Amino acid sequence: MTSLPELSELTRQRRNLQDQLAALGDLRPGSLTARYRKCGKPTCHCADEGDPGHGPSWSLTWTVEGKTQTRIIPAVAVEQTQAQIAEYRRARSLTRKLFEVSTQMCDVQLEAVKATQKKTSSRRSSRTSAARALPKPRA
Repeated sequence: MTSLPELSELTRQRRNLQDQLAALGDLRPGSLTARYRKCGKPTCHCADEGDPGHGPSWSLTWTVEGKTQTRIIPAVAVEQTQAQIAEYRRARSLTRKLFEVSTQMCDVQLEAVKATQKKTSSRRSSRTSAARALPKPRA
Protein backbone atom coordinates (compact mmCIF):
# COMPACT_ATOMS: atom_id res chain seq x y z
CA MET A 1 0.00 0.00 0.00
CA THR A 2 1.34 3.47 -0.84
CA SER A 3 1.80 5.87 2.01
CA LEU A 4 -0.56 8.81 2.14
CA PRO A 5 0.86 12.35 2.19
CA GLU A 6 0.64 14.24 5.44
CA LEU A 7 -2.52 16.21 6.08
CA SER A 8 -0.61 19.50 6.29
CA GLU A 9 0.88 18.97 2.80
CA LEU A 10 -2.53 18.07 1.38
CA THR A 11 -4.06 21.16 3.01
CA ARG A 12 -1.36 23.30 1.39
CA GLN A 13 -2.06 21.71 -2.02
CA ARG A 14 -5.80 22.26 -1.61
CA ARG A 15 -5.32 25.92 -0.69
CA ASN A 16 -3.05 26.40 -3.72
CA LEU A 17 -5.65 24.85 -6.05
CA GLN A 18 -8.43 26.96 -4.52
CA ASP A 19 -6.34 30.11 -5.08
CA GLN A 20 -5.77 29.16 -8.72
CA LEU A 21 -9.49 28.52 -9.21
CA ALA A 22 -10.34 31.89 -7.66
CA ALA A 23 -7.97 33.63 -10.10
CA LEU A 24 -9.58 32.18 -13.24
CA GLY A 25 -10.82 34.54 -15.91
CA ASP A 26 -13.78 34.16 -18.25
CA LEU A 27 -14.71 30.56 -19.00
CA ARG A 28 -16.36 29.19 -22.10
CA PRO A 29 -16.84 25.49 -22.90
CA GLY A 30 -16.72 24.10 -26.40
CA SER A 31 -14.52 23.91 -29.43
CA LEU A 32 -13.87 26.54 -32.05
CA THR A 33 -13.76 25.49 -35.69
CA ALA A 34 -12.87 27.37 -38.85
CA ARG A 35 -15.30 26.52 -41.63
CA TYR A 36 -15.07 27.19 -45.32
CA ARG A 37 -18.01 26.93 -47.68
CA LYS A 38 -18.75 27.11 -51.36
CA CYS A 39 -21.45 29.52 -52.43
CA GLY A 40 -22.60 27.49 -55.43
CA LYS A 41 -22.12 30.17 -58.11
CA PRO A 42 -20.34 28.61 -61.09
CA THR A 43 -18.33 31.78 -61.83
CA CYS A 44 -17.10 32.33 -58.24
CA HIS A 45 -13.51 31.58 -57.27
CA CYS A 46 -14.79 28.96 -54.81
CA ALA A 47 -16.01 26.84 -57.73
CA ASP A 48 -12.40 26.30 -58.87
CA GLU A 49 -10.97 22.91 -58.00
CA GLY A 50 -8.68 23.08 -54.99
CA ASP A 51 -10.06 26.42 -53.77
CA PRO A 52 -11.02 26.10 -50.10
CA GLY A 53 -14.03 28.35 -50.53
CA HIS A 54 -15.28 31.34 -48.60
CA GLY A 55 -14.17 31.76 -45.06
CA PRO A 56 -13.12 31.08 -42.54
CA SER A 57 -16.35 31.38 -40.67
CA TRP A 58 -15.74 30.54 -37.03
CA SER A 59 -18.23 28.47 -35.10
CA LEU A 60 -18.22 27.52 -31.46
CA THR A 61 -19.87 24.22 -30.59
CA TRP A 62 -20.72 22.87 -27.12
CA THR A 63 -23.27 20.58 -25.49
CA VAL A 64 -25.99 21.51 -23.00
CA GLU A 65 -28.10 18.72 -21.49
CA GLY A 66 -27.25 16.38 -24.36
CA LYS A 67 -28.07 18.91 -27.09
CA THR A 68 -25.44 20.47 -29.33
CA GLN A 69 -25.33 24.25 -29.33
CA THR A 70 -23.55 26.29 -32.01
CA ARG A 71 -22.73 29.97 -32.14
CA ILE A 72 -21.00 31.86 -34.94
CA ILE A 73 -18.01 33.78 -33.61
CA PRO A 74 -16.91 36.94 -35.46
CA ALA A 75 -13.28 36.91 -36.64
CA VAL A 76 -12.41 39.78 -34.28
CA ALA A 77 -13.49 37.68 -31.27
CA VAL A 78 -11.64 34.46 -32.19
CA GLU A 79 -8.59 35.15 -29.99
CA GLN A 80 -10.75 36.09 -27.01
CA THR A 81 -12.90 32.97 -27.49
CA GLN A 82 -9.82 30.74 -27.71
CA ALA A 83 -8.55 32.22 -24.43
CA GLN A 84 -11.93 31.60 -22.77
CA ILE A 85 -11.93 27.97 -23.96
CA ALA A 86 -8.37 27.49 -22.65
CA GLU A 87 -9.41 28.96 -19.29
CA TYR A 88 -12.40 26.60 -19.16
CA ARG A 89 -10.13 23.60 -19.77
CA ARG A 90 -7.75 24.86 -17.10
CA ALA A 91 -10.68 25.15 -14.65
CA ARG A 92 -11.69 21.55 -15.35
CA SER A 93 -8.14 20.36 -14.79
CA LEU A 94 -7.80 22.30 -11.53
CA THR A 95 -11.17 21.01 -10.32
CA ARG A 96 -10.14 17.41 -11.06
CA LYS A 97 -6.92 17.92 -9.09
CA LEU A 98 -8.88 19.50 -6.22
CA PHE A 99 -11.14 16.43 -6.05
CA GLU A 100 -8.08 14.15 -5.97
CA VAL A 101 -6.45 16.11 -3.13
CA SER A 102 -9.72 16.26 -1.22
CA THR A 103 -10.17 12.50 -1.57
CA GLN A 104 -6.65 11.95 -0.24
CA MET A 105 -7.41 14.25 2.68
CA CYS A 106 -10.55 12.26 3.46
CA ASP A 107 -8.53 9.02 3.31
CA VAL A 108 -5.91 10.40 5.73
CA GLN A 109 -8.64 11.54 8.11
CA LEU A 110 -10.37 8.15 7.88
CA GLU A 111 -7.12 6.34 8.67
CA ALA A 112 -6.65 8.60 11.69
CA VAL A 113 -10.16 7.76 12.94
CA LYS A 114 -9.51 4.04 12.42
CA ALA A 115 -6.22 4.27 14.32
CA THR A 116 -7.91 6.11 17.21
CA GLN A 117 -10.74 3.62 17.25
CA LYS A 118 -8.34 0.66 17.44
CA LYS A 119 -6.58 2.21 20.44
CA THR A 120 -9.80 2.89 22.35
CA SER A 121 -11.68 -0.30 21.50
CA SER A 122 -9.00 -2.94 21.98
CA ARG A 123 -10.97 -4.49 24.90
CA ARG A 124 -14.61 -5.38 24.97
CA SER A 125 -16.69 -3.83 27.63
CA SER A 126 -17.76 -6.17 30.42
CA ARG A 127 -21.36 -5.13 29.84
CA THR A 128 -21.30 -6.36 26.23
CA SER A 129 -19.49 -9.57 27.17
CA ALA A 130 -21.93 -10.27 30.00
CA ALA A 131 -24.93 -9.73 27.75
CA ARG A 132 -23.58 -12.25 25.27
CA ALA A 133 -23.02 -14.82 28.00
CA LEU A 134 -26.69 -14.83 29.05
CA PRO A 135 -28.85 -17.51 27.45
CA LYS A 136 -31.52 -16.33 25.05
CA PRO A 137 -35.09 -16.51 26.41
CA ARG A 138 -37.31 -19.22 24.90
CA ALA A 139 -40.53 -18.29 23.26
